[in-house]
Amino acid sequence: MKRFFLITITVMILFSCAPVLREEIMKIASRDVPISDMRKNPIFYSGKLFILGGLIVNTKLTERGSLIEAVYVPVDSRGYLKDVESLNGRFLAIFPKEKGILDPLIYRKGREITLAGAFIETRTGKIDEMEYTYPVFEIKELYLWEERYYITPAYPLWYHYYPYWWYDSWWGFYPSFHYWHRYPARR
Repeated sequence: MKRFFLITITVMILFSCAPVLREEIMKIASRDVPISDMRKNPIFYSGKLFILGGLIVNTKLTERGSLIEAVYVPVDSRGYLKDVESLNGRFLAIFPKEKGILDPLIYRKGREITLAGAFIETRTGKIDEMEYTYPVFEIKELYLWEERYYITPAYPLWYHYYPYWWYDSWWGFYPSFHYWHRYPARR
């Protein structure tokens, strides 16, 4: 029994430290280059491989392939997203048509991604009414994070004044039904 427990703990520790992208890519690619530097000096970064985290703003299908617009989120050494509070610009990522398509219903607004991409160019676009220069990457490998949910009651659990949710001092015992809702978690 001790041996089984030890093996289980060891396996859990080993798999919990695994990077989200292939290790070869994680070793070669750069992670800590600010998006603003790429916009200022695109020729210097052209063709280099980067690991980027992102919060998807929009996904659409184009003649070149699937195009993701995302807000840049820094990643750690394993490709896990860091603090979302330190957002630092937006980028575009193209998933080539030859590799398939990214369904805009699955890769929708608000989903989190980690990708390995080669810097291609900068492209001018608009965010609402403002002109913006996007760095553009060709996706080599992509990881879509699972959606996080939290559950909240439709009305507070302290709705009943008696300390027990299943008992009311005026009416006696009765079942109290709480309707739970599932909402996507916001970071």
